[in-house]
Amino acid sequence: MTRRPVTPHDAAHADAIAQAHARSRAIGLRAAEAPEFEALRAGELRDLIDTNHTLYHQARPVMDALHAQIVDTQSMVLLTDRNGVILHSLGDTDFVEKARRVALRPGVSWSERHRGTNAIGTALVAGQPTTVHADEHFLRANHILTCSCAPIADPYGRTLGALDVSGDSRGFHKHTLALVRMSAQMIENQLFNSDFADAVRLQFHARAEFIGTLYEGLAAFAPDGTLLCANRSALFQFGAPLADLRQRDFAALFGIGFPAFMQQLMRAPGDLLTLTLQSGVRVLARGAPGTALSLRDTPGAPAAPASGKRTPPRPPAAEDKTSAVPQPTLAELDTGDARVHAVLQRVARVRGRDIPVLVLGRTGTGKEWLARALHEDSPRRDAPFVALNCAALPETLIEAELFGYEDGAFTGARRRGSPGKIAQAHGGTLFLDEIGDMPLAQQVRLMRVLQERTVVPLGASRAVPVDLRIVCATHRDLRAMIAEGTFREDLYYRINGLVVTLPPLAERSDLDALVESMLGAVRREVREAPARLTPAVRDVFARCRWPGNLRQLANVLRTSAILAEGEAAIDLDHLPEDLLDDCESATLPAHTSRPGRLEEWQAALVEEALARHRGNVSAAARELGLARNTVYRHMRRRR
Repeated sequence: MTRRPVTPHDAAHADAIAQAHARSRAIGLRAAEAPEFEALRAGELRDLIDTNHTLYHQARPVMDALHAQIVDTQSMVLLTDRNGVILHSLGDTDFVEKARRVALRPGVSWSERHRGTNAIGTALVAGQPTTVHADEHFLRANHILTCSCAPIADPYGRTLGALDVSGDSRGFHKHTLALVRMSAQMIENQLFNSDFADAVRLQFHARAEFIGTLYEGLAAFAPDGTLLCANRSALFQFGAPLADLRQRDFAALFGIGFPAFMQQLMRAPGDLLTLTLQSGVRVLARGAPGTALSLRDTPGAPAAPASGKRTPPRPPAAEDKTSAVPQPTLAELDTGDARVHAVLQRVARVRGRDIPVLVLGRTGTGKEWLARALHEDSPRRDAPFVALNCAALPETLIEAELFGYEDGAFTGARRRGSPGKIAQAHGGTLFLDEIGDMPLAQQVRLMRVLQERTVVPLGASRAVPVDLRIVCATHRDLRAMIAEGTFREDLYYRINGLVVTLPPLAERSDLDALVESMLGAVRREVREAPARLTPAVRDVFARCRWPGNLRQLANVLRTSAILAEGEAAIDLDHLPEDLLDDCESATLPAHTSRPGRLEEWQAALVEEALARHRGNVSAAARELGLARNTVYRHMRRRR
């Protein structure tokens, strides 16, 4: 029999199990010995539950939901404290007796010190989700089990306990750990919202469909805009640890002052707002004012209605189509660039035909906008547009997310199953972004779907017919990937019925039209945003390489418009200081070195204009779109 090659993940897992076995031997445990089952007395267990009151009560509903999904799978759900002592358990009746034989019951410790290598104890020691299957357990008595466990942390990252699914080793499935991890994260998010119920809380993510899901960032703020705490997803999006972030105010984190944010929040409670992270990434956010926050204490906040009642925020939604995701048409994307015009013409010719489209281009060039426009201009416009980013999901979940699954397809499967993205797009358009990141195993299954126009969910025996248009996108070189063996050639020729490439922004000739269009969109959101740029800013934009493409341009315009709110035009002072890092040094004025600050470049532009107009301040100011006082200020600095 041919052995399966060891992957890096397998090697890391094997190394973690080996280290856990070494710890078990060092403690003095022997694999063949029968473990002692010393459970806490009823009173002691009640005291322990009282000590872990918040964890216990926040976890119970999640455990109920998790158990409902794994019912009849010869398994049980367990909650432990930080030391591995079981606080609560839910299990299938036919598995409970087997569980009792190995002491899977409340009041029993499953720390490594007492049970050797096992998912609960080992996950708590390692501080990360862990699966321990069959003979990976140190004690032979536990070889009948397969266990998947994830630690649960409080909002500050301190371990509170663990959530575990243990079952008959014959029922092992790789998806179980992913389900346990998501359930543990759900508990952590509930703990976060409970601990900061009095604070201003923010849900945010770069993709609208992730707001209200486990992937959203959560941040809590004091009434003065000081950051109190953030969950793991938020810290990942911020790109910094909590200790660093707590030194920054709301404006530094999201590109807008806290009073202005609160005004937007109260004008449209529950609506998605657009904010910009310090990295320049635009995120969509939904805020909730804390129960202890008095809006009258917030500078610039609107007065409360006479009744004293406030419209309650809407519950988190998967997507707010009116404010979160643009629904452009092909005509609206045609802003004057010849290459883009040619792409749009080619795409328009196949919009009513069953021809797959492959969109190539660098990150941020507008691939999803093109896919949405193709859908909006097609006979399928009234059917669903379903998007899936193949790079945004872990490999263990993408199969279930894309193809769906039946009830009981695997340990942790949702009770009534899930149709999957392909079935959800029936009659409409399926957009697979970053198709180059799809694992090979799923490439094979997708190939069959495209060939047979049917999909078989995991655990199902019957194929479900699907009628859909498929649009794929990637920034990768798929032909090179085919040569490397990381992308299937047969799938490549199935998805590239029509291949189009979107040019990077720096190579487009329609920058002014794009700026005008984007500024119009910003003004619909930021009511007092300027309607134009000064000539100096237009000069900066023309010199920029725009490595982030349309996404970067949109972020720069929005942030600058907020900073320039109430003024006549967006000026150099309103631009992000690091924008010059993306400008070619060869295009700078000849007498300047590459400047590190916008003020230096502005001064250089002022000097050039003064030279052209022989020192006439008024003429130089008119040319640059600056106030005369600004020109005089730079002249004084020069002296």
